[in-house]
Amino acid sequence: MHKITMLGTGLIGMFYTMTLHSGRSRDRVQVAYSRNPERAEKFAKEWGIPRWTTTLAEAINDPETDVVVVGLPNNLHEEAITLAAKAGKAILCTKPLARSGPEALRILEAVERAGVFHGYLEDLVYTPKTLKALQAVRNGALGKVLWARSRETHPGPHSDWFWDKSQSGGGAIIDMGCHCIEIARSFIGKDVRPVEVMCWADTQVHPIEAEDSAVGLVKYANGAVGQFEVSWTFRGGMDLRDEVSGTEGTIWLNHWLRTGFDLFTSVGEKGYVSEKSEGNTGWLFPVGDEVGSLGYTPMMADMLDALDAGKKPMEDFYDGYVVNAIMDAAYRSVESKKWEPVQLEVWRGSHDTEHGIGMTDYDEQHFLIKEEKMPDGSTKLILKEKSGGKIVQKVLPGA
Repeated sequence: MHKITMLGTGLIGMFYTMTLHSGRSRDRVQVAYSRNPERAEKFAKEWGIPRWTTTLAEAINDPETDVVVVGLPNNLHEEAITLAAKAGKAILCTKPLARSGPEALRILEAVERAGVFHGYLEDLVYTPKTLKALQAVRNGALGKVLWARSRETHPGPHSDWFWDKSQSGGGAIIDMGCHCIEIARSFIGKDVRPVEVMCWADTQVHPIEAEDSAVGLVKYANGAVGQFEVSWTFRGGMDLRDEVSGTEGTIWLNHWLRTGFDLFTSVGEKGYVSEKSEGNTGWLFPVGDEVGSLGYTPMMADMLDALDAGKKPMEDFYDGYVVNAIMDAAYRSVESKKWEPVQLEVWRGSHDTEHGIGMTDYDEQHFLIKEEKMPDGSTKLILKEKSGGKIVQKVLPGA
């Protein structure tokens, strides 16, 4: 059983606490911290939390808790994690880990110096669909992954600090690009080094300094490409979709707007529908198990199981650091309008850059490019001559 200090009582703090207290879990939040005393008191009462405080150090250094969960605005992560590391507590931090790569590296170094457990709470790599898809990729169902696209768009964040670049560190890229980048990285392979980024971003709708829309490409050392699409201007709810293409197969994932639960009402649903839903009449797309569908349940299970076993979780602060470094390159690319290198002072993956094209023999004279069954029953082969490199085709009559 773990006794937990929850830093933050907003939406993410609620989702984390809901997950930790769900089912028959013996893990409990013992201390709630908020900068607002009314929110702290209300949150503690609602979730049956024995103590609450508006003093960060008091919450972290509570003598009964052994785990600190950071669900605070981005500009407060470093301070909270540094205090928790000094206290010797296990630390779980929401995404993004930091506002920049250098800040993330300082956080990583702080927890590693202290020798404390650290887990990066990147929930969208833990959704049931994603975990199943990742297992299929690891089993070789797609062959070599060539391209992974991840999209997250919605009408915009729920709290004011997200919209303030000085607190958040950026706009839609740092808010949601971190999800998409880590999803693509998980499918391509975390051992494969991200090399460079090309990104477009703009402020299309909202009167803010940060970007509210962006599209980026992340090139990896093995030739694979990760693509992210993020926006705070999408109308109609929250759109979460992933696509993965490999040499031997394809995966399409739709996590949110098409959940298999469609409801039409002319009078209103009379309550909460799902995160980022824009209305409660007409066609609605409720979610049966929101924290499960968004990955919170398997994520917290992985974190606490790994802590109990003395193992590394699927996502830790090093992953958060790599994601921040990729986002830094994206922001540089927005300004330069060029491919920008990913600057990683610490790289713990493979240094292999080999990504040659595989050649399949058809016969002694030809490589096979493509084989296709035609409407008349024949089989058309596209071939490449081994000697001169000429592309030719051959048609095999049907049976």
